[in-house]
Amino acid sequence: MFSIIGIVVVIGAIVGGYLMEHGNLKVLIQPAELVIIGGAAIGTLLIANPLPIIIKLLKGVAGAFGSEKFSKERYLDTLKMLNELFVRGRKGGISSLEQDVETPDKSEVFKKYEKILKDHHILHFICDTLRMAMTGTVSHFELDQMIELDLEVHHKEVNVPVAALTTVADALPGLGIVAAVLGVVITMGALGGPPAEIGHKVAAALVGTFLGILLCYGFFSPLAASMSKANDSESQYYHCLRTGLIAFIRGAAPILAVEFSRRSIPTRVRPSFQEMEAACRGVKNEAKAA
Repeated sequence: MFSIIGIVVVIGAIVGGYLMEHGNLKVLIQPAELVIIGGAAIGTLLIANPLPIIIKLLKGVAGAFGSEKFSKERYLDTLKMLNELFVRGRKGGISSLEQDVETPDKSEVFKKYEKILKDHHILHFICDTLRMAMTGTVSHFELDQMIELDLEVHHKEVNVPVAALTTVADALPGLGIVAAVLGVVITMGALGGPPAEIGHKVAAALVGTFLGILLCYGFFSPLAASMSKANDSESQYYHCLRTGLIAFIRGAAPILAVEFSRRSIPTRVRPSFQEMEAACRGVKNEAKAA
């Protein structure tokens, strides 16, 4: 949402300032310059990246225009889910979670949390961690190292599309110069013609440089930064899961393991202890009623 507001502010400030100086907006409308710059940018993207990365890049850009994925409500639901899993695992032993882990789509716990159930990466992260703990042959220290390796690989993968978009953004000013040089070439061929025609061609050439710089610093670089921040938020969410899971596997009581998770949540989206306690108490009451 804020990305859309930011784009509107950028366009409004540039167009507004240009009109305040009595500029002619028609001069800025140069479809040929956009074709040169935009087409060349897409070409560099295709040259440098395979199709799966391009698809992830497009999804990441689309996500930058949506609402925040890991909100306070999402974290509160996650703490409730972890508490329910931990309580069940403490009562019947960790092996009692086998059915939930092996068939999460049929699990009475996971079915309550649709967002987690639909996110296969997060669901597999939770289930694979508990599955390894059930073997009884892996210490919590070794399991923590395994999780760290998993998160390191995931972090590298999600940052590849960001690097691809950043590369395109860095190329845009240069592509704008290419468009400007082509415009100068056309202008040189028109020397001797009417001054108004030459002036129009020079203006079109300069618009190429303008568009390249604007697209880089006004749109593509900020979008890459937004995607990077979204990846950081996802990493913090995984860290929350990791902290709680390891605490429980280490032998902490369910509520203590959940509190470990809560303390690892960034403060801007961290539920209070009272909110967490009320949510977990509601889960316990549901279990008693059942």
